Amino acid sequence: MLNPIDTDAVIRDGGAVGRFPGEIHEGVAWWLGASFVALTAAKQLVVGSDGGAVTAEFFHRLCRGAVNAHHHACRVTAIDGIAEDTFLAYVRGRLPLASAYLAATDGPDGTHVIRIRLYDADGLVLQEDTGLAAIRGMVAEDRVPIPVSDSARGTIEHLAPTTAETSA
Repeated sequence: MLNPIDTDAVIRDGGAVGRFPGEIHEGVAWWLGASFVALTAAKQLVVGSDGGAVTAEFFHRLCRGAVNAHHHACRVTAIDGIAEDTFLAYVRGRLPLASAYLAATDGPDGTHVIRIRLYDADGLVLQEDTGLAAIRGMVAEDRVPIPVSDSARGTIEHLAPTTAETSA
């Protein structure tokens, strides 16, 4: 692992949570996207973000990791700048559909707390026994899927938050 993290401390609570900079870095988002798609064999994933400057690179990396997971050719719908409740309403109207949401809050020490939450195809937050422990193991053991060839790579479609809001 090029930039190690404390997987037990960071990969928890339905995805990943940590102070940035410090406990978590942008590569974690790539690892989660790739591992989540590889583990679930998801052909489609919706990724939402609060649209903040702090989450921008995490959002980009999670989408890139998802489209590069093995041979799954996952289609990612990326919605940057959408409120979490609106995002979840959008996803729940399209179940079964796996999803991920990223957000940041200001930490007490001038850092930011990044939260990446993963949802299974039924719209439920990933739990230890429904994939989170397996993802943590993949990251800890450096078994995150490596980038794939162009022919196996998925696609990213960007959807405006206003479009998602009106169709939620």
